[in-house]
Amino acid sequence: MKRIVSIACLVAGAFLLAGCPKKSTVVEPTAAGTQVPGAGGAGAGSGASTSTSPLGGGGSVSGAGLGADSTGALAHRIIYFDFDKSEIKPEFADLVAAHAKNLSSHPNLKIRLEGNTDERGTREYNIGLGERRAQAVRRALMLQGVAATQITTVSYGAERPAVEGDDESAWAQNRRVELVYLP
Repeated sequence: MKRIVSIACLVAGAFLLAGCPKKSTVVEPTAAGTQVPGAGGAGAGSGASTSTSPLGGGGSVSGAGLGADSTGALAHRIIYFDFDKSEIKPEFADLVAAHAKNLSSHPNLKIRLEGNTDERGTREYNIGLGERRAQAVRRALMLQGVAATQITTVSYGAERPAVEGDDESAWAQNRRVELVYLP
């Protein structure tokens, strides 16, 4: 009898786990992160074309004015940070304001803020620092009228470097938050 109950519990658990296909949707945004190396490789200009391509597929998103401003502030989707800091630098205020205006003007748009760090520090510390950076950008967007439901954050820590290298020029490009518009 115990064996039958155990088997029934295992089968019920298997059905519950099989009924969770949303895990595959969580994995799909990881593919959107593949734009990270292209974004940092040759500067913000090449990153703009890579990061706008997923948006072109959705008619409502391309109609939201993202493609029309591909040479303006919306084309730039990376905010860089100083070493061991999570405060947004003043030179990125206009970039944050442009994305906030776009998001608040189009409440159907959603964005994921991907926090990243350079390779220095422990894994745990870098995950926390990446999260603090993403949350700093989230707060700045929300202060300018973006709804909390439009924003998600994730921290990759040092797991997704934009540039490989052990010098300050590489580290500076890896200390960033990427703004990824979701389809």
